[in-house]
Amino acid sequence: MNRITILIHCEDRCNIIASVTNFIAEKGGNIVYIDQHVDREQDIFFMRLESEFNSETFTTDNFKLCFENDMSKKFKMKWRIYSSEKKPKMALFVSKYDHCLYDILGRYNSGELNLEIPFIISNHIDLKPIADNFKIPFYHIPVTKTNKAQAEDKQLALLKAHHIDFVVLARYMQIISKKLIDQYTNKIINIHHSFLPAFAGAKPYHSAFKRGVKIIGATSHYVTEELDAGPIIDQNVARISHSYAIKDLIAKGRDLEKIVLSNAIKLHTDRKVMVYNNKTVVFS
Repeated sequence: MNRITILIHCEDRCNIIASVTNFIAEKGGNIVYIDQHVDREQDIFFMRLESEFNSETFTTDNFKLCFENDMSKKFKMKWRIYSSEKKPKMALFVSKYDHCLYDILGRYNSGELNLEIPFIISNHIDLKPIADNFKIPFYHIPVTKTNKAQAEDKQLALLKAHHIDFVVLARYMQIISKKLIDQYTNKIINIHHSFLPAFAGAKPYHSAFKRGVKIIGATSHYVTEELDAGPIIDQNVARISHSYAIKDLIAKGRDLEKIVLSNAIKLHTDRKVMVYNNKTVVFS
């Protein structure tokens, strides 16, 4: 059984869905999931489709070629096709906070995440025992003001050598440079300990405490050059009260961070996120 996922966006026009589904049927495919969205302001059509093929002669490469000639050119589509045979490879970047790392590795170890983690990179040595416990290679690459460029070159070399598909910043406390972002556009996921765009920056819980908020949140987003302003993948909130101290906000926030980051990883891995104009279409 061959299963593929197709992501499409193009200018909205008549007959796109019918044409694509008929094309799948002609190729002997069985559609097991389909969803679509139209951005009325931009007049852009989005679709996500999963299909299964039983034919022994089916190949993803041949399907891509036929789709390009018969569908993509006709509707001027931007599209991607993914095969279920290939698990995405995810690299983890961490610093000293361990709650997101423990959560991700726990889910990974239990088989909840359909991906591979070839290695973990950190600018500190503190979390190496966790990586060792889960038997995942750990690379300590210190980052300072004077060696940042060289450190990122080492990071990029590792990412390319292991054919990494996407990167997750599990509370990695360094700003990612344009060089790395350009290589992995919309493929670097960050968790921000705030309900963006409110309380951006390094100490959102302190800012929220001073403001006397009744709700705190966490936001997962793709990394862009503008800090904490990339396309948002997932968000969640928790209610608090005047009785909460800053430490209580931090504890509650860390629970949210773990949930929101793991959700973002699943959505990205399952090819359910499409980015357009610094926003996302997230399919169910």
